[in-house]
Amino acid sequence: MNDGYNSSLYENPAIHIITEQQVLHFRYTYGTFTAPCGKAKEITMQSSILGNAILSETDAIASAFRAASPFPHVIIENFFRDDFCESLLSDFPAFDSQQAINENGLVGKKALHQHISRISPAYRELDELVKSRDFLTFISRITGIDDLLYDPDYFGGGTHENLQGQELDPHVDFTMHPKMKAHRRLNLIIYLNRDWQQEWGGNIEFHRNPRLPRNEDEIITVPPAFNRAVLFETNNISWHGFERINLPEDKQHLSRKSVALYFYTKDRETKIKPHSTIYVERHLSDRFRPGMTLDEADMQELLVHLKRRDMHIERLYTNITNLMIQLDQHRAPARLSSSSKERIEQQMEKYAGYDRDTLLARVLALENSTSWRITSPLRKLRLLIKNKKQ
Repeated sequence: MNDGYNSSLYENPAIHIITEQQVLHFRYTYGTFTAPCGKAKEITMQSSILGNAILSETDAIASAFRAASPFPHVIIENFFRDDFCESLLSDFPAFDSQQAINENGLVGKKALHQHISRISPAYRELDELVKSRDFLTFISRITGIDDLLYDPDYFGGGTHENLQGQELDPHVDFTMHPKMKAHRRLNLIIYLNRDWQQEWGGNIEFHRNPRLPRNEDEIITVPPAFNRAVLFETNNISWHGFERINLPEDKQHLSRKSVALYFYTKDRETKIKPHSTIYVERHLSDRFRPGMTLDEADMQELLVHLKRRDMHIERLYTNITNLMIQLDQHRAPARLSSSSKERIEQQMEKYAGYDRDTLLARVLALENSTSWRITSPLRKLRLLIKNKKQ
């Protein structure tokens, strides 16, 4: 099985032998930490579900995080106790098309469940750990980011499932939580994929700058192996994504599963320009060379790249339209037409059966979308409510 990671930076790892009685092998190399076995010496969280030896080696993990390139990150093997990680996998929710609506309003190949405490006792235990002060302090010690905040809404996080053919273009994440109005600082992703092969794709990639030519862009590639965690800083240069999932025919019943946890702070010492999620198209495959003869598969791949590029450009133009319309509305607030009111009332009746938390999460997700077509009805809804109060 090939579940390693690729980078010219991750060569010649140093092997350290820990304790005299037990032989623990740790590997620290520019953002990599491996703790495959052994008993931790300093467990401070009672009944910890974290893997053995992680808590006692926090300083070493922190050193790896801060030395990493192209931006601060660390890969941690055996993040949870193996039996607990197995419970997360066995309790993982089934793919739900209602939780897989993409930015274009269509059912996509990625589903997420944000209310993880409702999934099972194991996920409730995970939720209790993540919001505990001990755990937040543990993450702060690794990253050097103090006063971290837990997100009770798991906005954009929770369980993530990606099906055959799904990919994620390089991107930087949104900078502000739409409800908490807090700064997004860290992503912690724990993978739940047994026997995942690197050649199946779906490997997370960290980029120095995806706008550079492929041979100039430093890319760290990490397969989503079982109980492997990646912790990385989120800012305006933390470019990441994952390559297309391309499972063998006899494995296409499998999917790429993970749990995504995001952490915030009220303030940010180093200010960055606020933005929503920004995507950049993926580099062309290395097989495209000058003078090559294109076959049908090559043409289809190029057409997919062109379509994605056009969609990104359209979103940028609609963002400009969004800003211009909002500016006009601020100058001279418009009144809704009768037909608009009727359509909104029909939509409100449609969602009347939804529970409050689910509806609120959906509204927040849509409000954070980069698509004007999606968010326009929400602005009309707010205007309608405002007019009814007058």
